[in-house]
Amino acid sequence: MDIRPRDEAPVVTETGPNPSACVIWLHGLGADGHDFESLVPELHLPPKPGVRFVFPHAPMRPVTINGGYIMRAWYDIAMTPHGIEQNADHVRESQIILQGLIEEQARRGIPGERIVLAGFSQGGAIALHAGLRYPKPLAGIMSLSAPVPFAENLMDEIHPANAAVPVFLAHGTEDQMVPFASAEKTERLMMACGLAPEWRVYVMGHSVVPDEIRDISRWLGRVLGTEAG
Repeated sequence: MDIRPRDEAPVVTETGPNPSACVIWLHGLGADGHDFESLVPELHLPPKPGVRFVFPHAPMRPVTINGGYIMRAWYDIAMTPHGIEQNADHVRESQIILQGLIEEQARRGIPGERIVLAGFSQGGAIALHAGLRYPKPLAGIMSLSAPVPFAENLMDEIHPANAAVPVFLAHGTEDQMVPFASAEKTERLMMACGLAPEWRVYVMGHSVVPDEIRDISRWLGRVLGTEAG
């Protein structure tokens, strides 16, 4: 296992006192837990009920596709003669990290059914892998511009506790890093498994746009019982 110890605590911000809900949001390859911290005010969530946002840092590890450069990554990616390959062991390791963060919030008084797992790109893939396999009900899963490696295996391993979990799935038609067709395939697989993701498409690249932020805010308002401003 080439995973390095997490040397920093997650970035945490709260929309109000005594939060009763939590969003655990994972960044993409090469970023860190501060990447989406500034987005929280843009969601215009009300101060009551308060929502705790937890932005963990991915482990530092060599990333093969980037010449072995050590960076924050939820899993390694390599280019092979057969195409892009993701490291399955790392995916499982990151799944365990995220599920541990859920349990940490439960110990602090926020149960799983009040927790949303979210992520961008690699982070969105781990949110799906961890959330759909989690053995207790969650409030929702949000996956933005994400590749979803081993999606067929994941669909076979959805835990009954989250077989009907609300999912927000979004992607850009101009995404040059994660092809739009791969996101469409994930959405079809989820539909075939009985999930009903809120599927949102935007004219954008590998990024987040204002219309998407407004849609995220509305969706969070529904699954967490808040009202978007």
